[in-house]
Amino acid sequence: MRRFMKWAGLGLAILLLGVAGLFAVAWGVTGKAMSRKYAVNDPPLRIGTDVAALQRGKHLFDTRGCGDCHGPQGAGRVLIDDPILGRIVPPNLTRSLRNPAYTDDALAAAIRHGVRPEGTSLLLMPSGEFANLDDADTAALVAYMRSLPPSDNDPGTSTIRPMGRVLYTLGKLPLLPAETIDHAPRPRQAPAAAVTPDYGRYVAQSCTGCHAPDLAGGIVVIPGKPMSANLTPHPNGLAKWSEADFLRLMHTGHRPDGTAVDPLMPWAVYNNMNETELRAVWAYLRTVEPSPGRGKVAQR
Repeated sequence: MRRFMKWAGLGLAILLLGVAGLFAVAWGVTGKAMSRKYAVNDPPLRIGTDVAALQRGKHLFDTRGCGDCHGPQGAGRVLIDDPILGRIVPPNLTRSLRNPAYTDDALAAAIRHGVRPEGTSLLLMPSGEFANLDDADTAALVAYMRSLPPSDNDPGTSTIRPMGRVLYTLGKLPLLPAETIDHAPRPRQAPAAAVTPDYGRYVAQSCTGCHAPDLAGGIVVIPGKPMSANLTPHPNGLAKWSEADFLRLMHTGHRPDGTAVDPLMPWAVYNNMNETELRAVWAYLRTVEPSPGRGKVAQR
């Protein structure tokens, strides 16, 4: 028994040392990655403040998830507070807007590149969904953000806890969006707004953060939540869906069989899109490469 206890204690000590070593490595890796700086040299935006620009900016804010994360008035909120992974807090945008460092172009860099004014990466900002946002649309979004009513709400700051750092180190948590975005300066122009696959591809950028760039799903956006669905025209995806089925989900949050999608799916946000946008997304989804997906099958 004494020998057993001795070896058990030794095994436990080795295990604890291994875990401590893993956490130490993860802490160093994430610290280095979070301090890395990125250069953004996009052409300067031309910000308009006319009624049309502000209306377009509000439409984008309300339909691309900005208000869903930062709150309907941009005052910030706690999005995730997991004692193991971390506390994710989309900040009070109105406070940022009063920060001189956030010029119009710096705001655009945060939106499209996931980069702070000093060049480091934001945390878990879905900038990959906005990386190709049209220049005029980006300018309209910035103009609308400038018009948000000031708020002194303080939701706190984001904190990445040990397991979150480990998952990032293992490639399981897309913590730093700036790492995967093309930062090459370039003009960006959207296709004409019409029910076409090209315009649908542009609008569907908003879907790629949860459903992956190939829209085959299989991503666990929040631990404990189901994998995202396969949106490709594959039998495991939306092959049996019709446009009416898709529009019903976007307007009601219900699948064709009447079951509700998980509340994590922001259908209420996308319900604010106009019919041209929604039908264009559907037209685009019919053209993507069919894929068996990576886990969750879209239910009909």
